[in-house]
Amino acid sequence: MKDAMTPAPTNLRQLLHDATQQLRAANIEAPQREARLLAAHAAETDLAGLLRIDMLPDAAHARFADVLARRLRYEPMAYITGQAGFWSLDLAVSPATLIPRADTETLVEAVLDHLPDRNAPLRVLDIGTGTGCLLLAILAEYLHAYGIGTDINPQAAELASLNAMRNGLITRSNMLCCNWADGVEGSFDLVLSNPPYIPHADLATLMPDVVAHEPARALDGGPDGLIAYRALARMLPDLLAPGSLGVLELGIGQDHSVPALMRAAGLDVVEIRPDLGGIGRALVVKK
Repeated sequence: MKDAMTPAPTNLRQLLHDATQQLRAANIEAPQREARLLAAHAAETDLAGLLRIDMLPDAAHARFADVLARRLRYEPMAYITGQAGFWSLDLAVSPATLIPRADTETLVEAVLDHLPDRNAPLRVLDIGTGTGCLLLAILAEYLHAYGIGTDINPQAAELASLNAMRNGLITRSNMLCCNWADGVEGSFDLVLSNPPYIPHADLATLMPDVVAHEPARALDGGPDGLIAYRALARMLPDLLAPGSLGVLELGIGQDHSVPALMRAAGLDVVEIRPDLGGIGRALVVKK
């Protein structure tokens, strides 16, 4: 693999060609698109604006060399740019949180189908909120809902608050730094969670982007991947109002074990919704 390029005035087309080759050699998916995204970030523009640039100024070229080197070390693109899209939201991200993924939008789709009244004054709790993506996506759809997001990491809770402000939802949300739902009072119409669910032994098999950069605490589900779900099964009966819903993200192969835990806790399993890849991703339970 070549070293990342050193800053020097260079034709952008050649720069992108060289970067694409380096990214491809590093087995990074969609290397041409990634090279363009890195160049746009370095030039402080978007992909459309990049089309109008023939030569990168020296300062932008230096930034491009830096971000390319970071990507070649498998740092996720979202951490490099500091942002990610989720549902209709524009989110800030940092290494304190998992990067929002399209599969998690399956949970939002499930909520919209099971709670069709968009004017309902829902009281929502998101346990382990991270960037706040799930909670904020729901609040963006239910204009009279109010939500609480919890995270044990103070940096994550702060980032979720920033994202609430960034998306105009700060007045209908409150992000708390706490363990699970400690200190949260009352019951909720909807409880959400995307908990750590990767079995510990499987962490080493994840893509380098994930295992080397995303927070292990948000990934590691213990020996069998079920530690967090056991805790949720203990909490949900007290957190859910009668007739209300819990919507949890599942990992691969957990569409039997996790529902069994929820049934044992006295909850009804309403649906296991697959993601676009056909994997059971969103577990909907009801009290």
